[in-house]
Amino acid sequence: MASQDWFDKDFYKVLGVSKDVPQADLKKTYRKLARQYHPDSNPGDAKAEGKFKEISEAYSVLSDEEQRKEYDQVRAMGTGARFTAPGGGAGAGGFEDVFGGMFNQGGRGQSYTYQQGGGGADYDDLLGGLFGNGRFGQTTGGYRGYGGPTPGQDVSASTTIDFQTAVSGETVHLTVDGETVKVRIPAGVADKQRIRVPRKGRRSPDGGERGDLYLTVTVRKHPVFERDGLNLRVNVPVTFAEATLGATIEVPTLSGDTVRLKVAPGTPSGRVLRVKGRGVSTKKGTGDLLAVVQVAVPSHLSKEGEEALKAFEATLPDENPREDLLAKARAAAR
Repeated sequence: MASQDWFDKDFYKVLGVSKDVPQADLKKTYRKLARQYHPDSNPGDAKAEGKFKEISEAYSVLSDEEQRKEYDQVRAMGTGARFTAPGGGAGAGGFEDVFGGMFNQGGRGQSYTYQQGGGGADYDDLLGGLFGNGRFGQTTGGYRGYGGPTPGQDVSASTTIDFQTAVSGETVHLTVDGETVKVRIPAGVADKQRIRVPRKGRRSPDGGERGDLYLTVTVRKHPVFERDGLNLRVNVPVTFAEATLGATIEVPTLSGDTVRLKVAPGTPSGRVLRVKGRGVSTKKGTGDLLAVVQVAVPSHLSKEGEEALKAFEATLPDENPREDLLAKARAAAR
C-alpha cells in the first residue's frame, strides 16, 4: 500500500475505533468485522467483499506498532500540507509528483521541499521513516493482499461408537468440504468427550492455515460394564450361601475371558473386589476391574428350604442389624 493514500483514508473510522484504542481491543474489533464481512460468509456480495478489503487494509496498518505510528504522523500533517518544487510555477507538483520522482516516473533529479505553515524541512528527513523498514508500498498478504492470511473455519462433527471401541480406540473417516479425513479416536475416550483435531477443518480461502476439527464422541452403553474413570465396574451376583460361607467365583472381563475371585466368608452386598490392571488403558495410565458384590436373594423357596432357613435364623444372635443406623439418624435429628 502506498503511504500517499494514508492522507485520504481514516483507518480508525473504517474499523469504528478511537485513535487511542489498545491493540487488544483493535484485534477483537477486527476479528468481529472480518467474520461479518468475509467473502465466505457473503458469497457473491461485492459490497461485503469491498468492506472486507477496507477493514483488512486498515487492520494491517494499525496492528503494526511502527506502521501505526507512521500512519498517525502522516495523517497529522495532512491538513494544509503541500509539496512544491523549487522555483514554483510550472515546476510545482503535488504529492503524486513527489512520489513519481522517487520511483523514476517523472521529475528525475529534482529536489523537493516539504512546507507546512511557516517552517520548512528536508523531505528525506520528514518521511525517511516510511522507507526505513522496507515496508513502504509492501502488501501484507491475506485475502487479495489485505490483513494477513485468513485461517480456515473450524468444523464441528460427531460420531457414535460402541463401548469396546471407546476403550481400545479406533480410526474413523469423516467428510469435510468433500474431502475424506481420517481421525484417530484415542483409546479410553469417554462419552461426550470433545476431541480437537488440528488442521482438519475447512481450508483457508487465501493460503492460510487450515481450521481445526472438533469431534464429539458418543459412546453406547455396555450391557455389563460401566466406566469409573479409568476403572471398569461390573455388578457380580453371589448367592446368600456364597456370601455367608465364602466361595471362589468367576467374573467376566471386557475382553471376554474370565478371572477367578475369592469371596471371603461374611462378605456383605456392595463390597468391591479389585482386579489390578484390567480396566481402561490410556496414556495417563491403566485402571482396574472393580467387581461389586450383589447378594442375590431367592424369590421362591421350597417348603423344606423355608423350614431350614427358619431353623438357621433361630441359631443367630438376637441382634438388630439396623440398630446403629437408627441411632445415628435419631442423633442427627436432635
